[in-house]
Amino acid sequence: MDPLDIEDASDWLGCPTELETIRHYARMLENEVQELNLQLRNARGNIFGLVQMHTEASAQRDEAMRNLRERAGELVAVRKQLYDLGISSRGYKREADRLREMLEPKVSVRRAEEN
Repeated sequence: MDPLDIEDASDWLGCPTELETIRHYARMLENEVQELNLQLRNARGNIFGLVQMHTEASAQRDEAMRNLRERAGELVAVRKQLYDLGISSRGYKREADRLREMLEPKVSVRRAEEN
């Protein structure tokens, strides 16, 4: 037997021919392409979903910022009122203290007269 014939297995029982091997390889490539197309479709769907989620999150963020600006405006108005009330209350307290001082000598005189 020639040593080069030992390597040639094309006539062995159960060994695929070159054409069968190429067809098998072609089917494997087709299956891989189909799988990659399916993965690509899924990835595109995921990307589309993420884009929608981003759009919704951006809209919610814009709404929250608008709400925050409104509340900040209200807070400024309330702080202004609080500041004005503080000034008014200090003024009224001074006025009340001044009136008390005016009444104190009269109360002291009446107490002295009663004793």
